[in-house]
Amino acid sequence: MEVKGKSKGILKRISGPVVTAVDLDAHMYDVVKVGDEQLMGEVIKIDGDNVIIQVYEATDGIRPGEPVENTGMSLAVELGPGLLTSIYDGIQRPLEVLMEKMGSFIERGVSAPGLDHAKKWEFKPLKKKGDEVVPGEIIGEVQETNIVTKIMIPPTFKGGKIKEIKKGEFTVDEIVCVLDSGEEVAMMQKWPVRVPRPVTEKKNPDIPLITGQRILDGLFPIAKGGTAAIPGPFGSGKTVTQQALAKWSDAEIVVYIGCGERGNEMTEVLTEFPELEDPKTGKPLMERTILIANTSNMPVAAREASVYTGITIAEYFRDMGYDVSLMADSTSRWAEAMREISSRLEEMPGEEGYPAYLSARLSEFYERAGRVETLNHDFGSITVIGAVSPPGGDFSEPVTQNTLRIVKCFWALDAKLSQRRHFPAINWLNSYSLYLDSLSSYYDEKISPEWNPLRTWAMAVLQKESELQEIVQLVGSDALPDEEQVTIEVARLLREVFLQQNAFDPVDTYCSMEKQFDIMKAIKKYADLGYDAQKSGAPIAAVVGVKAKNELAQIKFIAEYKPELGKILKQMDEEFAKVKEA
Repeated sequence: MEVKGKSKGILKRISGPVVTAVDLDAHMYDVVKVGDEQLMGEVIKIDGDNVIIQVYEATDGIRPGEPVENTGMSLAVELGPGLLTSIYDGIQRPLEVLMEKMGSFIERGVSAPGLDHAKKWEFKPLKKKGDEVVPGEIIGEVQETNIVTKIMIPPTFKGGKIKEIKKGEFTVDEIVCVLDSGEEVAMMQKWPVRVPRPVTEKKNPDIPLITGQRILDGLFPIAKGGTAAIPGPFGSGKTVTQQALAKWSDAEIVVYIGCGERGNEMTEVLTEFPELEDPKTGKPLMERTILIANTSNMPVAAREASVYTGITIAEYFRDMGYDVSLMADSTSRWAEAMREISSRLEEMPGEEGYPAYLSARLSEFYERAGRVETLNHDFGSITVIGAVSPPGGDFSEPVTQNTLRIVKCFWALDAKLSQRRHFPAINWLNSYSLYLDSLSSYYDEKISPEWNPLRTWAMAVLQKESELQEIVQLVGSDALPDEEQVTIEVARLLREVFLQQNAFDPVDTYCSMEKQFDIMKAIKKYADLGYDAQKSGAPIAAVVGVKAKNELAQIKFIAEYKPELGKILKQMDEEFAKVKEA
């Protein structure tokens, strides 16, 4: 990082987290130290001689006339060994280190580096002297947890031939490789958070992120490198859904940003995540997770920065060739931070007081997702899943609406479903996925050519049921024609057997794609036999009263389910044969 030159100015005006300095030589997004306590801030506007700064800490007690010092550097994060298992605040201060220094509350003006600069890591070179390397190329690795952190030539370097490469234990600051151009490579890189890391090429999102959640994989899949929004009111299960995705999705690295959530909710995440077991390794899930905690009582400016900190860390692991899933909980609180800073800047407000550039900022963030070919010609991805907390569950408010224009996957949580104890409480009528076409060939090849028609059939049945429910509520289900009574029963099976899933059951919490296919195929078999029996004149009570179909619900809780499913399907055939004979 090149330092642009330091200078000192004087505080002129203070308005909450936004302060104005004069006589300060600064560039946009320079990091500055504000006041006698040297509070960390960032230049967000330059108006003539006035330099407007957002301060990442509380500004109580500072006053005009105090000094402001420009560091000449942009807000940047430290990237290297030591990121995994870490818990940071919005500007990459390690909370565990700060807690050792100060206890429960963070004092102002205190900073700590994002990585441990004293710890030595075992560096294993993958290149040798004389090898030609280019920016972004992997030259070595560090076995950090069960995940290997790969050491890369920084993207800002020119590259060249390796003049010297070392092996052994080093701190993140020590030089491990020297190029013939004179460039020296340490294990740590610094990268400005507002600048996307470069890639060779963005690829089409044509591989699904397997989540193990039936309603998502089955009806509304997301691709690796895709974007999704989970909007929902308080108590509808946003956090539980995101935790299930973090635990079970086939991403290798998880970055979880608690952006402006209440302290007690964030406490749950911080206490539960270290306890969660990674089903792939049997070790703590934290070993492949980075948490960024910025609660609602922390300064809003740091909240605004937290999503950029998270996505930059995610890009670093993507550049190593990993699949990363990033959870932002919630982007509504991030937008509220932007709204507060915008009002302090006296900018013209847009809809509901949000800044006019709300949509542009949301786009900027979600655009950094994607499946890419990295600079070293490997493939990596960042899948961004943003929770949205619309006030009162109103999906027509600006943050939800602007997010919908950007993301391609919409998982709409419904308070009424959660009240009926239907979990995950994702409304199948309001949700959608625009990745279905690009993923269809994957499903044909890897699962079954029947998968896509089955999904289309299931959605049609659920849609038909919603239309019939209005009639049922008026006159009762007995008034419906026999064929539509069968449809109501098939839709009930889809809802209760396929869509409902128990996140706390050791077997049902994760459902493989093969099992999902078999369950849906079994329900389709009941539907085919039911319609056939009804058309041949069998009484509707007998068709709906087939006992075998009710046994399907138990399949969800059986690990080795195939023998039991075979018995149920055989029993179903026998029962329908008797129904038709009668």
